[in-house]
Amino acid sequence: MNLETIKQQGYNLTKELIEVSKIKEGQILVIGCSTSEVAGQGIGSFSSPELAESLFKGIYEATKEANIYLAAQCCEHLNRALILEAEAAEKYGYEEVNVMPQPKAGGSFATAAYKAFTSPVAVEHIKAHVGMDIGDTLIGMHLKDVAVPVRLSSDKIGEAHVVCARTRAKFIGGSRAVYDESRL
Repeated sequence: MNLETIKQQGYNLTKELIEVSKIKEGQILVIGCSTSEVAGQGIGSFSSPELAESLFKGIYEATKEANIYLAAQCCEHLNRALILEAEAAEKYGYEEVNVMPQPKAGGSFATAAYKAFTSPVAVEHIKAHVGMDIGDTLIGMHLKDVAVPVRLSSDKIGEAHVVCARTRAKFIGGSRAVYDESRL
């Protein structure tokens, strides 16, 4: 597996997701990633720190260009906790927990995020504005209440299936309610 290709795929799909979803500066993009799936193996069976670091670099570059926060979901062994910058946790009022992800306890992608962030923290729950699930890692619990599927030009990074979503405000009211079309 060519690490530069994986990095570029991550960058390209993240950049496209940012544009299509209309995420705003300072909002949060959550990523769940199984490097095992990217490598064409079963989830949890082939953790690869090198693959994770390469993919993370591409994704992180796109988020920094857009001035949005990146949250990396840990694996089930850390109850899908998230790694993000302390600044983001403080801005959104997320309570920190004390854990440092490792390749086999948190996942290689979350470990790469922890190493790369300026001031990384772990939190148990967030309500992200946009999400990308690489390898069917189940990020839905970390999105705002109303998630809308986003189709991109590709649904693969390496061999992993990629699913994306944006969120929108809830519709409230009844048959007489009027909605702001720009917020759909």
